[in-house]
Amino acid sequence: MVQRVALIGAGPSGLTSVKACLDEGLEPTCFESSDDIGGLWKFREVSEPNRASIYRSLTINISKEMMCYSDFPIPADYPNYMHHSKIQNYFRMYAEHFKLLQYVRFQTAVKHVRKRPDFTRSGQWELVTENKDGQEERHVFDAVICCSGHYTYPNLPLKDFPGIDTFEGKYFHSWDYKGHENMYGKRVVVVGIGNSGGDIAVESSRVAEQVYMSTRRGAWVMRQVSDNGLPLDMIYNTRFVHILFQLLPMRVLNWIGEGKLNAMYDHTMYALKPKHRYLPVINDDLPLKILSGSVIIKPNIKEIFGSNVIFTDGSVVEKVDVIVFATGYNYDFPYLPKDVMYRTGHRVGLYKHVFPPTTEHPTLAVVGFIHSRGPSCPRLKCRRAGSLEFSKVGLHSMIIQSPLQVGFVCYMDDLAGEIGVRPSLPWLFFTDYPLFKKVLWVLSPHISTASWDRGGGTVHGGPSSPSSTACTKLSRQERFCIL
Repeated sequence: MVQRVALIGAGPSGLTSVKACLDEGLEPTCFESSDDIGGLWKFREVSEPNRASIYRSLTINISKEMMCYSDFPIPADYPNYMHHSKIQNYFRMYAEHFKLLQYVRFQTAVKHVRKRPDFTRSGQWELVTENKDGQEERHVFDAVICCSGHYTYPNLPLKDFPGIDTFEGKYFHSWDYKGHENMYGKRVVVVGIGNSGGDIAVESSRVAEQVYMSTRRGAWVMRQVSDNGLPLDMIYNTRFVHILFQLLPMRVLNWIGEGKLNAMYDHTMYALKPKHRYLPVINDDLPLKILSGSVIIKPNIKEIFGSNVIFTDGSVVEKVDVIVFATGYNYDFPYLPKDVMYRTGHRVGLYKHVFPPTTEHPTLAVVGFIHSRGPSCPRLKCRRAGSLEFSKVGLHSMIIQSPLQVGFVCYMDDLAGEIGVRPSLPWLFFTDYPLFKKVLWVLSPHISTASWDRGGGTVHGGPSSPSSTACTKLSRQERFCIL
């Protein structure tokens, strides 16, 4: 019987995994290699090896109603798009409210996770940990939940940039970027047009002599503010929109989405129009910076020679001082056995993006290892992992490599079905039409605080939230409205 559970990482996924284990009557022990909770959202002035890193000005591009835990609303006085410091404060409030810190062992890194010699019978795992003094300790657990994230190992493909060894300036990965202090009066090339690349280019352009953005494929760029001034994700990550996506052909959806973005600004004129179809990058300021000439879009880099950067269209930028590689991250779980999880590029062999299907006993889970087209969804994943009802799924028949990127509503509904709390829209339509409309538009998976907790249907009020004085008890029907 599974009782003692090891959790690796005390970030957003690790914290709610601890609570999920407690809700199931398990005994969690969370190992955190740093001296604080928060994972990615714990800002540090200097990037530390094997840890996620963020820049000083970072503001999340997911609205607070989309990213909060289902059982603990974000304070009402917090802004819709929060600075990383407020996100860290929220996680601290969550941990303190549910008394989770007592289950976290700080400054303790997990070095190895191995099957016990009797794993075939017991399903147990042996962990080797190392504290800040270098002392190792061995532990035995009935199950392991990995919550160490996927923004830890920078992808720096220097072999794809001939002549980088001759570059006379400074180059680094966006993982090392903290602010624009070192960009004053410089000529800067940012490689990559993802969310981080866009943020760094925009921020650097305020003080740099000139910023160039190099992109292989371009990007569809969209704003965080939608119609009527509402957060974009609250409008488009709904069950109603998800149903439209299922009913309409993909070419029609692409035509609608691309047309809406081009109505804001012509992506061809801005040299942004990508080769791929509708898959947007979020940045409110980049178009203005392009229009003002502060940021100039360039194609892929062909070669680097001294301080000159040569692009595939034959153009040359001279006297470049800094190159920032916003080229993403590699994914790894160095503490796990290599045969536990199949992986090819950005595809992983995890059932429901949670369980490796290759072990005799499904007592190993991975939480938070997705790219969601919408907010991340650690709370529901943790409830699925924390239930430890692993025997109910035929894991060994599910060795399928799934892409890390998933659709938010579809994936959340899928997980909700796994634990038996997915809402029945037809049933609600005929029995409670007002609630049906809420599920479709308001109480759908994109409103985290409207979800119910299986352990009693309780949503806890966060500080300064409308429900801060007491827990909100949901009705029997409202319990179906889940995150």
